[in-house]
Amino acid sequence: IKEIAYLLELPVKDVEDDVRHLHKSIKHMKYRMQIIPARCLKCDFQFRKDKLHKPSKCPLCHGIRIEEPQIGIVLDDAKAHHS
Repeated sequence: IKEIAYLLELPVKDVEDDVRHLHKSIKHMKYRMQIIPARCLKCDFQFRKDKLHKPSKCPLCHGIRIEEPQIGIVLDDAKAHHS
């Protein structure tokens, strides 16, 4: 989200809202959104998949070294074969 916002020169919040909308819309297509959640690099705590932006700190160890969530769009094989 942060990288897309930077490239498009848009606020992170706007891009996050657009990605949430895309996540809902894409369910009706032959693609799916793949989300690798943010995680704490200190204790390896994994955040929920619906947290699309990088949290400021870990709720367990209070560490601030947080890996950004990774979001991608991939072909959903189950849906692709039915098209």
